Amino acid sequence: MPLLRRFFSFVQIYAKLTGFLTFLLGLCYTVYMYHRVSVGNTLLFFVSMAAFELSITGLNNTIDARKNPEALPISRSAAWKILSSLWIVAAVTALILAFQTDVIVLICGALCFAVGIFYSFGPAPISHLPLGELFSGVFEGFFILFLIVYINAPAGSLVRCAWGAGTLEVTVSVFALAKLVLLSLPCVIGTANIMLANNICDLAQDIKNGRYTLPRYLGKKWSLRLFAVGYYAAFIAVIASVVFGILPVYALVTLVTLFFVQRNISVFFRWQDKSTTFFGSVINLVLLIAPMIICLGIAFC
Repeated sequence: MPLLRRFFSFVQIYAKLTGFLTFLLGLCYTVYMYHRVSVGNTLLFFVSMAAFELSITGLNNTIDARKNPEALPISRSAAWKILSSLWIVAAVTALILAFQTDVIVLICGALCFAVGIFYSFGPAPISHLPLGELFSGVFEGFFILFLIVYINAPAGSLVRCAWGAGTLEVTVSVFALAKLVLLSLPCVIGTANIMLANNICDLAQDIKNGRYTLPRYLGKKWSLRLFAVGYYAAFIAVIASVVFGILPVYALVTLVTLFFVQRNISVFFRWQDKSTTFFGSVINLVLLIAPMIICLGIAFC
């Protein structure tokens, strides 16, 4: 297997669509809403985000392969070297970005780093707990979008912080932040459903290995129902975003993709397999987010 292909397999490059699409949605929303973008800060954020996103999956695969090193497409020593390099790149670019912006970026970045590491590492990794879907959805679906908007929007548009007399004062623009939360819901739900689909496929193996994921508590029947309801809620969020002026009215074209999303849901209900039907959850994320990105792109052109 060629070196590049082994690297892509190690970091599961297809899974990085979640962060990339969320990044694009946030960037397009920034230009649409605020008519401005900081190219330098955006590039720094993208490099840091991409490096750390790649490392999360790589770390998860490396830890899972402790008892079966042959499961890795590369050697364990090479895996740790790659992970170390990715962490250095992510940390350095994140610190530069925080230095050029403010403490909010530093705090959010540190929180994302911590969650990303403990997603796979530690005595009770987040990915082995019933909160895995929530953490992956919120941190990949909301925080990426929030940060890309925050570093590009005018100062104080979302959150304002000020030092004074040894204290940090933080003022939140509730309405602006609420709009961002609503916009991010399809990303949050789509990302969470990818992990949920993965855990449903792995349910029997997780029970055998002592992993207490969400499907283990809900059971397959209710996990599948939650999987479907999540997508319906995401489409309702798109409608609400149009109603509140967060998205242009023609973003309702996103609803057309409901037909294809429903087809993937039905296929997954019939058979849950990691190598085949699981990828329907990845496709569903693209079907949800891509039309929103295109519509925002058209709106500011």
